[in-house]
Amino acid sequence: MRQKRAKTYRKLMSLYCMSFGFREPYQVLVDSEICRIATESRIDLSKQLSTVLQGVTKPMITQCCIHELYLQGKSQQSAVDLAKAFERRKCNHREAIPGDDCLASVVGDSNRHRYVVATQSQPLRAKLRLIPGVPIIHINRSVMILEPPSEETLRVKQQKEQEALGPAAAELVKLPQQPSDPPRKKKGPKGPNPLSMKKKVTRPVSVRVPRKSDSTAPPSASDLSIGEKRKREENDEQLTATRKRKRRRKHGGGPTSSVVTTA
Repeated sequence: MRQKRAKTYRKLMSLYCMSFGFREPYQVLVDSEICRIATESRIDLSKQLSTVLQGVTKPMITQCCIHELYLQGKSQQSAVDLAKAFERRKCNHREAIPGDDCLASVVGDSNRHRYVVATQSQPLRAKLRLIPGVPIIHINRSVMILEPPSEETLRVKQQKEQEALGPAAAELVKLPQQPSDPPRKKKGPKGPNPLSMKKKVTRPVSVRVPRKSDSTAPPSASDLSIGEKRKREENDEQLTATRKRKRRRKHGGGPTSSVVTTA
């Protein structure tokens, strides 16, 4: 058995043990049809029942179910031998009745003897689902399956839990229901860690200081008006004339220069 299925069956049997008082060894009522399928499929019925119920089992069969196997003839002799190996459960029927009716009468309306029923009959399984606290087993393609608890079983389980809590459960029911928390928004992708990032270096804004040469530089000719251009040209001519005079005086080539003669 797979691990997931075994875990599910263990939880189911713990439910029946806690809520309905089941205990080991589990008493398993077997019908004639499941004995026949077990012999045809070569299934070790006792071993499979212990594996599914996750505990020690005690297979049981009624006289009415064995009588059904006798009616099928000598072809079912192996199934009869398997049924005889199980414990005989007294059904108190003087005359043999159908196996489904016999098992339903043995279980009763409340399953007070805490039987687990292993049957292949669909009508009997539908009838047993209406009775709280009845685990049902059947074989599907050579695999033994424990059915999930019925709605009636879950209802009785919940009722017993509320009775166990007592008046505290009734007070909890009377309390107004608190509004549920709003759904949380899904977080998007996270950014980088700010502590691991380098801090930005803020450089001061450089202010250009004008040089003295820039302040004393004469404006360009395009920035001057017409009158200013003329004044500038005249000043330039006077400046060049004075420079020429100074050069002549320096070299002594002017008309006012005197010739000195020595004796």
